[in-house]
Order: sequence, then C-alpha cells, then structure tokens
Amino acid sequence: VGPDAWAQLTSPGAAKWYRAAGPAFQSVELNVAAGATLEWLPQETIVFSAAQAEINTRIELEGDARLFYWDMVALGRMASGERFERGYFQSHLDIRRDGQLLWHERQRIVGDDGLLDSPIGLDGNPVFATLLVTGEISAELLETCRSLPNPVRGDLTQLPGLLVARCLATEALQARGWLIELWRLLRPALLGREALAPRIWST
Repeated sequence: VGPDAWAQLTSPGAAKWYRAAGPAFQSVELNVAAGATLEWLPQETIVFSAAQAEINTRIELEGDARLFYWDMVALGRMASGERFERGYFQSHLDIRRDGQLLWHERQRIVGDDGLLDSPIGLDGNPVFATLLVTGEISAELLETCRSLPNPVRGDLTQLPGLLVARCLATEALQARGWLIELWRLLRPALLGREALAPRIWST
C-alpha cells in the first residue's frame, strides 16, 4: 500500500485446504507505507481433516501506517460430521513497524490432539479467530465491544498501540458475525470512517 493510500482487501468466499499427501504452503507479504491504511478482512479458512497447511504472513508498517487485520480458521467440517482427526494446521504471523517487531505469533494444531477438546485449548470449538488493529481505544468503547451479544467465547485486550481480540466458536458464521460487529464499532474510532460492508460479502 503506497504512501497515504487506503486499501481494503477481502475475499468472495472461504479459503479451503484439502486433504493432501504432503505439506501445502501459502506465503503473504504486505507492506504499508507511511500515512497509509490497510484493512485485511478475508473470509474464513477451512482446513479439512488430513490437510497439511502452512501459512506464513509478514506485515511491514512504515511510520504512522495503520492496520486492521483479522483471520478465522475452521478445523474440519462440523456440518457434515467431519472432525479434524488427521493432518495439521500451522501459521506464522509477524507484524513490524519500522523494523521493530509489533506482533509475533506461531500456531500449530495437529489433528486429534488433546488440545482440540481441552479447556486450556479450543475446548471443543472447531473455529477460532483473531483481530489485530493498530491504535488505542477508550475504556468505554472497550467495554462496549466486550458486551456485544454473540454466541462466541471472545474477549479483547488493549496493548500499547495495538488492540487484540480473540474468539472461539462452534460455527464460522458466529465468528464472522462477531468480527464484523467489532469492525463496525472500531473502524470509526480508530480509522475515522464509517464501517460499510463490502458488497462482495453479500454475493
């Protein structure tokens, strides 16, 4: 994203990782110049049982560049009774501002691992989502976000210069609804624009 530009990137449907005999890879590098804003708002990633999926994402922010980022992952296809019994899902996410690490995350989930059902893991929820947005919000807005009526298990944490939201859900639609409601509240406060849903989400 060039200097002082604004890019909103989304997808028309879910990304799908199918059963595979070997690893499959995706690498994404995003660069946001000073004064620019990037909204990275894809629909969910579905990881089928026996997939071997590895995703690497690097985001470089320059100066006062702003970022609104989310991702959703659904393990297996619960609607058809498929659990994530084999394979693995692995993701790496690094966000830097002027070369300094702002966010560093590593995830690895193995099929049929005990953490899928453990209360200190996914607790039986096949869907998890993360939202990261640069900036800081008021205590009042933070409480409003936490009070959203939604069936997900979610919460938000304000870090210096970065707001983090996480949720667990039984369905991707629940997680997506929660993220969109947060976006509607946070976009005006942190990016200064009303949140108007992209038309492609309705197709």
